[in-house]
Amino acid sequence: MHTRETVEASHDQRNHDNWLWLTALGIVYGDLGTSPLYTLQTVAQAVGGRFTPESALGVLSLIFWTLIITVSVKYCALVMRADNHGAGGIIALMSLVGANSLRWGARTLTVMGLLGAALIYGDGVITPAISVLSAVEGVNVATDALKPLVMPIAVLILIALFAAQRFGTEKIGNAFGPIMLLWFGVIGLLGLTGIMRNPQVLVAANPVHAVEFLAHSRGVGILVLGGVFLCITGAEALYADMGHLGRGPIRRSWYFIVLPALLLSYAGQTALLIEKKTISGNPFFQLAPPWAVYPLVVLATIATVIASQAIITGSFSMTRQAMQRGWLPGVNIRQTSDQVYGQIYVPAVNWMMMVATVTIAVAFGSSDRLAGAYGTAVATTMLLTTCLLYAAMRRVWHWSAALSLGVAGVFLVVDIAFFYANLLKIAEGGWLPLTFGAGLFFIMTTWRSGVECVHEALEQADEAAEQVLSDVAAGKIPRVPGTAIFLTKSSSQKIAPLVIYHVQHMGSLHERVVMLTVEFEEIPRVSDDQRCHAEHIADGIWHATVRFGFVEIPDLRRALANLKHLDPLIDTDNGVYFAARDLIVRKRGHAALSHWRLPLFAFMYRNSVKVVDRFNLPPRNVVEIARKIEV
Repeated sequence: MHTRETVEASHDQRNHDNWLWLTALGIVYGDLGTSPLYTLQTVAQAVGGRFTPESALGVLSLIFWTLIITVSVKYCALVMRADNHGAGGIIALMSLVGANSLRWGARTLTVMGLLGAALIYGDGVITPAISVLSAVEGVNVATDALKPLVMPIAVLILIALFAAQRFGTEKIGNAFGPIMLLWFGVIGLLGLTGIMRNPQVLVAANPVHAVEFLAHSRGVGILVLGGVFLCITGAEALYADMGHLGRGPIRRSWYFIVLPALLLSYAGQTALLIEKKTISGNPFFQLAPPWAVYPLVVLATIATVIASQAIITGSFSMTRQAMQRGWLPGVNIRQTSDQVYGQIYVPAVNWMMMVATVTIAVAFGSSDRLAGAYGTAVATTMLLTTCLLYAAMRRVWHWSAALSLGVAGVFLVVDIAFFYANLLKIAEGGWLPLTFGAGLFFIMTTWRSGVECVHEALEQADEAAEQVLSDVAAGKIPRVPGTAIFLTKSSSQKIAPLVIYHVQHMGSLHERVVMLTVEFEEIPRVSDDQRCHAEHIADGIWHATVRFGFVEIPDLRRALANLKHLDPLIDTDNGVYFAARDLIVRKRGHAALSHWRLPLFAFMYRNSVKVVDRFNLPPRNVVEIARKIEV
């Protein structure tokens, strides 16, 4: 029987879910939604600014079918089915297909996932720069008097954007959706006015126009593909943000609002290209009447800030996933909202991205020059996503090889074409995100290899553990009052190396000892009943394993609350937490890490976040023991 309160709560939840499509507009579609600002401008430059009706229709047909095949079918219909217990993103997909190791058997898929994730960071430092610049440059359509102020204004907006991250987006988050809804309404209306002036652009829905354009354009067609690709550069956000909103709201927003608005905008700009035959400047702003240019610039700037916010927040979330799955060192993470889990702030990532983004904006100087650097990383990530999607078809959905190859093959043809087109932009700036991504990939693999070497170095002979257990049973080790919790990295030994080290130097143990191992699972979240498992080792000595999902913020004191049911004298609130603070040095003879990787790993290990910050422990209760580890 349902009570009135239950029915009302269920009704309120349904009402909330019904409005998630509006939230999705602000969180997910900022990048895709602002792509009309620079896509056709880049294409126009690729063909020298001159369009015949046939070539203009061919370009529009390419954009139309790119949006349909890549976003509507690949990401919305298929990739978003590959959810890892509700979470999305290329790291979650990598985990879903069973790849989280550099060992043989999983190495290829793991490398694909890590490289794709690293390249998203490369895209993340360019997206705010090109989006904000393209919006502010709209004033050039109305007057050249403000042209010298475009770069200073853009830089100030970028700095303010990154500086505001520490406050979180909770207060302004509710405004994102309505603003983007207004944006899509405006760009759709402007596009409709262009279509009404030249309705023949609607025939571009016929894919024959795209095929004929590529067949007769020779080398120009590849350059055009590099520009056309910009219309889908935000598609990865659909999958990455699925864990926050669910696939339903994201799909509804795309099919009923975003896709129609984008198609109208691109069709209207194409109609303008056909009418004028030659375009200098940005065709997006030229669609607007003169009186509307300045308001449109303001709205476009706000929309691009929202687009930039989405990619920055996505970078924060991906950092947390990579860190908790063992691919990045621990960094300080702050939760900026007690209502919305995805709203976090990672200071180290934020300030590094700000420096990189502002430097890139100033160095390239304009959005059209920056377009040469934009897209290369995203094209590579989309290609890698398709490869991982094929693995999901075979391993998770158990599709036949023929069906999997057929579906993935269609996506691969499109992805490879765009990948090749973007490779031609390497000399124009495409090398920048690729270099950035390659550097981060090197950091991630170095960290993982170094941590594994540390674990191997800490492995001690079983005789030492057995001796401690024997001494405890015989009463040879004095016991002092209180509870000690030793944070250990491995659960393979009965007595952890840190406990042995403590006994050897202090000659005593607390009356209650908990050896605590923290594990991050292959799923986003762990249920409370599966959170903590404890095993009794000896008199007053326990080994506890606490599990967290790879998107959770670990809180050890809350997770250990169940231990009091096993032994009421275990005091996790006032106990002393012992953790290791290790100094990494080179092993004499044959070192596990090469000469050029060890210094990098040692630097990251030394500067990684302390356990008091990462595990929400009270500083007054934490004691760190320094050890020298040779690797």
